Amino acid sequence: MRLLLSFAALLLSVALLQLSSGALSPLDVLSGLQEGFTRTEVGMLGSSHFLGFFVGCWQAPRLIGTIGHIRTFTIFASFGAIGAAAHPLFIDPLAWAGMRIMTGLCVAGCYTAIESWLQASLTNQTRGRVMGVYRVVDIISASGAQLLIGLLEPASYVSYNLLAILCCLCLLPVTLTTSAEPSVPETPRLRPLHMFRVSPLGAAGVIVAGITTASFRMVGPIYGKEVGLSQVELGYFLATVMLGGALAQFPAGLIADKYDRRRVLIGLSVLSLFICIGIAWANSTSPWLIYVGAALFGMATYPIFSVSAAHANDFAKAGEMVGVNASLIFLYGIGAIASPLLTSSLVDRFGAPALFVFIAIAHALLLVFSVVRMSARPTAAYRTHYTYIPRTTYIIGKLLKRNNDNHSRDGSSEKTGH
Repeated sequence: MRLLLSFAALLLSVALLQLSSGALSPLDVLSGLQEGFTRTEVGMLGSSHFLGFFVGCWQAPRLIGTIGHIRTFTIFASFGAIGAAAHPLFIDPLAWAGMRIMTGLCVAGCYTAIESWLQASLTNQTRGRVMGVYRVVDIISASGAQLLIGLLEPASYVSYNLLAILCCLCLLPVTLTTSAEPSVPETPRLRPLHMFRVSPLGAAGVIVAGITTASFRMVGPIYGKEVGLSQVELGYFLATVMLGGALAQFPAGLIADKYDRRRVLIGLSVLSLFICIGIAWANSTSPWLIYVGAALFGMATYPIFSVSAAHANDFAKAGEMVGVNASLIFLYGIGAIASPLLTSSLVDRFGAPALFVFIAIAHALLLVFSVVRMSARPTAAYRTHYTYIPRTTYIIGKLLKRNNDNHSRDGSSEKTGH
């Protein structure tokens, strides 16, 4: 308990940041549609967010090395607060796109500062417990942010300023902490093209995960509104996907540690394909049927990132693991930048079910590629331990590296039977 209390300030800042940034995306969708934005323009906001996230992940470690963790966190949180508060001042899709770049910078920079702090402060004995709580805090806060949308009035000065206040509040725990700032860690080396040589399937899997998550995050609220969900029901819909994805991580991890991970990816892709086609075909207006579909969608799609990352780490050399995980987040960002704009354009032309048709096509391509890769080479002789990886920043690879090292030393990496 004393250990967790020592990191309570950092975890509280994560929770407040997630509540602010997580609620902003669905609020922007509802507000933009109310203000007359086209669906394509709404999708552009999502792509802008991930563009900011991409740039922030790249630059934040260098800024930490120059001015330290707390000042870096403060700068990026200020971007987020300004981006949220400025929405009611300029009702224009291009202006909002610029503001969403600022909020993307905020999320990437603040998470990089927090994860870098944790990485430098944790030991092998404390890492597992703190990271477990960190993941729980992140999941609960992200789900709470989706539920918060039921209380926020679209296109309202009060709604956006409430989220800006939450973003400002995340500054207090970090800036008031009595814990000393740690030394600056080495920035992971990014080699995304090298990832396709290390593990083509792992690289493809995280790109599809980025396409899926970003598409749903920004265009999912459009789908919910089109099928007649109220604002409160829309919050339940979005939160159900996240909770379904979180609940699936444990069984997915057990299966991925026991069987060939390419087969696991094939299974998840098949499930995702049929669930997406089923949702698109049914196009139900019953809230409970929509919630069931949302839970199944989250269970099938959310573990794909962690399974793909585990598969990629199986083929990485011992000294490459941190760089591999950093490169995977990079590739995830590439998929996430492109997909909201493309998906929203398809929904604008073909209707709400096009969201799930597009995601189904992405998973069908991953399914075919997985089958091709199974015939290209045998699976790895030894498997790293499956770990649920939050799709936050490049630093997460450093945080999880020592856990995998410990499992390897303890004999937890199993020889495959394939």
